Amino acid sequence: MKKERKIKKEKKPAKIPYVEEDRESDFSEEMAPEMHKKSIVKNGKTKKPVKTSDEEDRESDSDEEMDPETHKKSLEKLKKIDPDFYNFLEENDENLLNFGVESGDEGSDGEDQEDEDDVVHKPGPLQADSDESDFEEEVEVRGKITLKMVAEWQEELKSEKKIKIATLNSVIKAFNAAMLRATSDDGTSKGEYKVEGSSVFNAVIQMCVLYLPAAIKKYLGMEQSGKDPQKCKHFVKIKAPLVAYLNDLLKLLGGVTSENILTVLLKHLHQMSAYVACFGRISKHALKKLITLWSRGEETVRVLAFLCILRITRNQQANLLDLVLKAMYMTYVKNCKFVSPTTWPSINFMRRSLVEMFTLDLNVSYQHVFLYIRQLAIHLRNAIVVQKVENRQAVYNWQFVNSLHLWADLLGATTNKPQLQPLVYPLVMVITNTIKLVPTHQYYPVRFHCVEILIHLSKESNTFIPILPFLLEVLTSYDFNKKHKKVSMKPLDLSCVLRLAKSQLMENGFKDSVIERIYGLLLEYMANQSHSIAFPDLSLLAIIQIKQFLKTCSVSNYTKKLRQLLEKIEENSRFIERERSKISFSLSDSKLVAAWETNISTKGSPLQTFYENWSKINKIQKRKKVTKNDEIAGELPMIKRPKLSEDAANTKPKNEGPTELFPSDSEDEKDHFKLEGEDEPPRKKKIKKKKESKKKKSNKKVAVDDIDDIPGGDDLVQDLSVNDW
Repeated sequence: MKKERKIKKEKKPAKIPYVEEDRESDFSEEMAPEMHKKSIVKNGKTKKPVKTSDEEDRESDSDEEMDPETHKKSLEKLKKIDPDFYNFLEENDENLLNFGVESGDEGSDGEDQEDEDDVVHKPGPLQADSDESDFEEEVEVRGKITLKMVAEWQEELKSEKKIKIATLNSVIKAFNAAMLRATSDDGTSKGEYKVEGSSVFNAVIQMCVLYLPAAIKKYLGMEQSGKDPQKCKHFVKIKAPLVAYLNDLLKLLGGVTSENILTVLLKHLHQMSAYVACFGRISKHALKKLITLWSRGEETVRVLAFLCILRITRNQQANLLDLVLKAMYMTYVKNCKFVSPTTWPSINFMRRSLVEMFTLDLNVSYQHVFLYIRQLAIHLRNAIVVQKVENRQAVYNWQFVNSLHLWADLLGATTNKPQLQPLVYPLVMVITNTIKLVPTHQYYPVRFHCVEILIHLSKESNTFIPILPFLLEVLTSYDFNKKHKKVSMKPLDLSCVLRLAKSQLMENGFKDSVIERIYGLLLEYMANQSHSIAFPDLSLLAIIQIKQFLKTCSVSNYTKKLRQLLEKIEENSRFIERERSKISFSLSDSKLVAAWETNISTKGSPLQTFYENWSKINKIQKRKKVTKNDEIAGELPMIKRPKLSEDAANTKPKNEGPTELFPSDSEDEKDHFKLEGEDEPPRKKKIKKKKESKKKKSNKKVAVDDIDDIPGGDDLVQDLSVNDW
């Protein structure tokens, strides 16, 4: 009876649904109905149905094929569906829950159980995935890129036929493999392609730089310039490869330090700027790198970086302009902290390029300009109210002065547009009060810089600004007859100084430099106003003050300069009076007055003609300071004696006569200068020096076509030739 009851209970399908549902993943579908039998639990004992030898063999085979991951998942399902049965297994059959081991029948002996564990439950299947994963890695790498493959891709990119998307994908993946090789620690690339060797690496990059932009443009059908790539029909297909390529290009740009290779990559990025602007995250990342290059490095690199910034910003002006203006202004302020004759050109370039960026949208720029001028005014107010050195230094520094330069240039460049003109008055008030903050002799350089800014703003914005008092005050407040206590060989360069030390005030070079600056600034301002109908009245104050200075000053060099300036001002004043006597209209008619002044300006006034000639000479002197011609020529004054060779020294008689201490400065005489017993060694030495200097000059400027000769260094790209650029 007991056996019959057991058989009946086993035949009831209602008792075993969860076993078939939960554990069928451990076995094949064919074996499931025969092998899944629920154990009978009675009085706390587990009994399993008797299995045939075929069933045991099949079960052992299925256990060997069992995947531990699926086994683990099935047990987790069992725990959720029937927690009671899972707890029972945990208490009575723990080996089942160990993912590599199962327990044998309770009725079997320990030896049989050990044999069964050895045969069925081997840990080997846990390592079955390693062979498959290795095979998958081998499948992923298609093969090593060769120069022949690069040449084939290059021909496909250059072909006039329709460009295939497969070709573009292969080229971009090859570029990615090259970048992975450059950035990996072991110098190998993992991906669909593998790049080995510097020749293949450079060939892949050169192919992408020279031929990929035109191929992408042809594939998208962007023959029309200015067309948005996102509106092209096939942009969706190439979107993902483009993102990958642009990311790799920015990585390459960040890993290169050679100026010539940077020039090539920036030209390439300029061609790809239309695609960069399609992706917001890539655009911001690219702009961050480009702004860094714009503020540092060689001149060509800076110009190309700015062109890339301008093109990317124009394509996404609504989203990027606000961020770009802020980032570029902060970078400008950080990089104009120190000024020298060699850094002035780079600071001027940043200032001019920033003016161009601000003029893209004057409505957006007004918010920035208003905010930054207000910040300058707050610093100035704190310095006036709180008389402390820290507050004064917050105003009298190059960052503050160069910011004034920037906003004056911007307001002067946008005179014909009304958006920024309300800011002219507050800016002029900030500049004039900066002059008045500490009006002592030590801060004359700051005064001259501020006056120069006001002259430029007055000229460009066609606005009258009372500038003469700030210059004439120097002539009346300082005693130029006072004898100096120190002698300086050269005059002080006030163009790169904001504050003078007390020791410098005692030098004769200080007075020379002050007179030079007053002469130049007075001449420039009066020349700008020389066509004005009110010039005789405007120049009256200057004439009176200069005459008074000439009476009191006893230094001939100073009086000679200012007397010449006075004569030119009086001559121009008489010229304007003669022309003004011929007019028949009323001075209250502003339109006719403006037309008359324009006519005088086109004809040219005497003072304007004199200023133009003087300005040409002054610019040449400034260029000499920038190029350091004096330092190259040698320090002066210096006595140079001709060096004799050993043969000439031996053959020269001892009592020949006195040595010539001051040889002639003429080059012809130096070339023909020859000692007895010498075969023109000075000429040979000079030729060598000229050759060496030519070599030095040629090394400074390297053409883009000569990139093959670039030394490696830390750059990712080496020996990149772009002769077909």
